[in-house]
Amino acid sequence: QVTSVKIIRNKHTGQPEGYGFIEFQSRAAAEYALGTFNGQMMPNVEQVFKLNWASCSAGDKRGDDGSDHTIFVGDLAADVTDAMLEEIFKATYPSVKGANVVTDRATGRSKGYGFVRFGDLNEQTRAMTEMNGVTLSTRQMRIGPAANKKNMGTQQTYSTNGYQSSQVNEAANDPNNTTIFVGGLDSNIDENYLRQVFTPYGEVGYVKIPVGKRCGFVQFTSRACAEQAISALNGSQIGSSNVRLSWGRSQNKQPPQQDANQGNGNSYYGYQQGPEAYYGAPNAQDPSMQNYGYSGYGSYE
Repeated sequence: QVTSVKIIRNKHTGQPEGYGFIEFQSRAAAEYALGTFNGQMMPNVEQVFKLNWASCSAGDKRGDDGSDHTIFVGDLAADVTDAMLEEIFKATYPSVKGANVVTDRATGRSKGYGFVRFGDLNEQTRAMTEMNGVTLSTRQMRIGPAANKKNMGTQQTYSTNGYQSSQVNEAANDPNNTTIFVGGLDSNIDENYLRQVFTPYGEVGYVKIPVGKRCGFVQFTSRACAEQAISALNGSQIGSSNVRLSWGRSQNKQPPQQDANQGNGNSYYGYQQGPEAYYGAPNAQDPSMQNYGYSGYGSYE
């Protein structure tokens, strides 16, 4: 009863991204396949099937507005599976639509965190409090907010030139980088509130919102925590705005050298022309900004 199969491939290399979708003729057939194959070994490879309901399909109208209310679940034990995560929540919250444990594409091993989707906002809200600290397998779960599915398509796009693109790629690939750039911030959000939003994902070392700019920087003490926060909060609503998250410049990278004769207090931005070239006006001098690559994101709103 399979009607279509789609393997998702990298648009640049053409290589498989490690996941895909299968469409069935009926809901019953899909349920049977999910129950039969999930967790079983794949043929010819040393890897198990990890199956979940897709967020939507041509034949699945869900009977509601299609909204998913998602939470982040951290500090998961290495043996926790999608089924285990879904089961512990569904036992208390009937509206649970599915759960996903995030795994490393190369090894297939759990990264220690995942997401649970609810159909009912009240149950999601209750779970945020009631399930925080509950033990699953051998560890206590850590619960935090996550971006809802229906909000993910509303993120604004931005353009970068070649230099900025290379800087962003370098920041994303640096295993020691723990700094997150937060774009599209509500102007009413302050640093204390931003810290509270990111704290559920791990220990936050530093938070900075440049004066008068709708962006900020959050630095974690570990790379893994920063990865979890980006995965959970990119596209989520903070205040009245949906935020865009990406890797900030690593604090371990030194900014380009500047001519000493041009030392006008803006050298810590790493560009001789200073921040006014990107934002139209200079900012108060703040040496701490050298760790965040602030001027490298001039194309953000």
